[in-house]
Amino acid sequence: MDDLTGDALSEAETPPGIEIRELATVSEVFAASELLSVVWGGDRSGMPPNLLRALAHSGNYAVGLYDGDRMIGASVAFFAAPPARSMHSHITGILPGLQSQGLGRLLKRHQREWAFQRDVGRITWTFDPLVARNAHFNLCVLGTRVTEYLVNHYGPMDDGVNRGDESDRVMVTWALAAPPAPSPPADRVVATVEIPPDIEALREEAPVDAAVWRERVRANFLRCLDDGLVVGGFDRDRGYVFVRP
Repeated sequence: MDDLTGDALSEAETPPGIEIRELATVSEVFAASELLSVVWGGDRSGMPPNLLRALAHSGNYAVGLYDGDRMIGASVAFFAAPPARSMHSHITGILPGLQSQGLGRLLKRHQREWAFQRDVGRITWTFDPLVARNAHFNLCVLGTRVTEYLVNHYGPMDDGVNRGDESDRVMVTWALAAPPAPSPPADRVVATVEIPPDIEALREEAPVDAAVWRERVRANFLRCLDDGLVVGGFDRDRGYVFVRP
């Protein structure tokens, strides 16, 4: 549900007044839960305060992004199996109107540094494969790798972002110490899976067309995986590019 190269991510500057703090009090937990509800169009079940409080108190990653005293973003992740030295990033959100300003990069940089301090070597998360800006950020900016395509992963979701659509997700893995691989050269690309440039607007304006895109992308994506191909990157014009491993 999470809404540069490795070097660029490390060198990103924090704007004046912006700070990331762990959620230490009940009031901070409630503020983060409310913020994430706003980001997801009124869904109060995505990260309820009692669950968020439990995750934070038991030592998992739970932070707020602040502009002065105002919380403008939040991120929550929890540890996976200890032998895997892994963490799963469950939800990250920035308030509407403040997105696409590099704040997501700051949260991911902080999450990576927090994980390194606890001997975590990789972080996983899911995102909607139809959302082009998230695909670009996750695959091209952060350099994550697609590991699974999950059909209707969460079941019906009653929020302003996902309501009325099936919750297909792509699982990605971020190897924190590995440099991101470059985009594959043209002669290695075996197949592509196109996605719409703005699925969120399409859901509002033409929900039937959006549903057709969901089925088409699912079928084409799974067909490529069944053929033994792997996602080699993402291109804004062509969509997901597949290569042979």
